[in-house]
Amino acid sequence: MSSGGFRILHLVKPFIGILPEVEQAKRNVPFREKVLYTAVALFVFLVCSQLPLYGIHTSAGADPFYWARVIMASNRGTCMELGIGPSVTSGLVMQLLSGSKLIEVDTSIPEDVELFQAANKMMGFIICIGQAMAYVVSGMYGSINDIGYVKAAMIVGQLFLATIIVTLLDELLQKGYGFGSGVSLFIATNICESIVWKSFSPQTINRGRGAEFEGALVALFHLTLTRGDKVKAVKEAFYRGNLPNC
Repeated sequence: MSSGGFRILHLVKPFIGILPEVEQAKRNVPFREKVLYTAVALFVFLVCSQLPLYGIHTSAGADPFYWARVIMASNRGTCMELGIGPSVTSGLVMQLLSGSKLIEVDTSIPEDVELFQAANKMMGFIICIGQAMAYVVSGMYGSINDIGYVKAAMIVGQLFLATIIVTLLDELLQKGYGFGSGVSLFIATNICESIVWKSFSPQTINRGRGAEFEGALVALFHLTLTRGDKVKAVKEAFYRGNLPNC
């Protein structure tokens, strides 16, 4: 494959200078520093996962993406609403275009690799903006008439900024400063966080049978201590219909 002539990837060249990027580590990063970088990246991700979006009117009601949030490492109503979705989707799209030869890429040419990575990053940002706008327009955070166009734009901006942060954290780990892939780390962290919270959550929920603890293990101890029939209490803790079970 020749690197001369015009190709689709050349359209990305004017944007390379403005795309955020983490430089490749130019030295052998010590083990302790890698642990520190990985821990900082994980901490930033967890903070963003709990930081609520400013300007939303409501995030209550049924969640259409409930079952997909585990693999997207997303959290509803927070800055990590989109999670790693845009980054993963852009990677799949670019690999599909490359594999079908719609985009010519020669991995033996450094310039092609750089352009392809930049195109992948741009595609992720475009998907993020489109997805964020679709969430806002569809009324996922309330009616636009209630939110207002300024706050609607701010919500899209927050989700876009969060996607940039996730992309940079992933690059930070992949370019020699940390361990493994940021995407894999965020997915694993999201799963672990969900398991720990659903096991030990002290939050109480009333579903018509009195206050119940959301955490499965907390509910188990609470039911066995407060109910006279211990066997029935244990059975109830293991077979709760709309709450986490042991």
